[in-house]
Amino acid sequence: MKSTSKYTELLILVIIIIPVAYLLAIWAELPEEVPMHWNAKGQIDRYGSKNELVGLLFLLNLPLYFILKYAPKIDPKKKISESQLAGLRLVMHLFMSALALFILYSTKQAEMSSPFGIISLVGLLFAGLGWYFTRLKPNYFIGIRTPWTLESEEVWTRTHKASAPVWMIGGILMAIAPLIVESASVYIVIGTTLLITIYSVGYSWWAFKNLIQKTED
Repeated sequence: MKSTSKYTELLILVIIIIPVAYLLAIWAELPEEVPMHWNAKGQIDRYGSKNELVGLLFLLNLPLYFILKYAPKIDPKKKISESQLAGLRLVMHLFMSALALFILYSTKQAEMSSPFGIISLVGLLFAGLGWYFTRLKPNYFIGIRTPWTLESEEVWTRTHKASAPVWMIGGILMAIAPLIVESASVYIVIGTTLLITIYSVGYSWWAFKNLIQKTED
């Protein structure tokens, strides 16, 4: 099983450390009580101790780091290697660190200039996952895991290949939605997410049914 190169591992660790370094840089400027949550309009609706920010950083990146790093070792299928997960790990940690930086900056400013920036980040995550789907081997942890994709490697491959462009287009749509129709961007994200999910699950069922029919013929 190929392991992640030391350079990729170092890059991932740097991505994780950047928000921590930023928090240390602005720590003295932060009041003891800082904004911890904003509503959909960007208004503060909960305050907390600035020490909570430390916990927030750990919750965003550390659990994900260990899950993705050691998933190949505990995957029953043993078909996914650390090197194959490297791209996904980069995408996920870039998203988590960008989200952490966005939250920290908004906390420092005591206001969220555009709460819909988080929506754009989520959209970019969807697009990044779509880009990675065609490289993803069958496993129990990551990907479009339906009863049909887990039952057949061919169905897994076909489903991820067909869903990849849908996820990328949907993600890009979500990312630019706040720039075009900010007031409706939340509904666009919800609708796009539902459509992507229905398509991916539905396609996996159709591909499996089609495969069974070909086998019987």
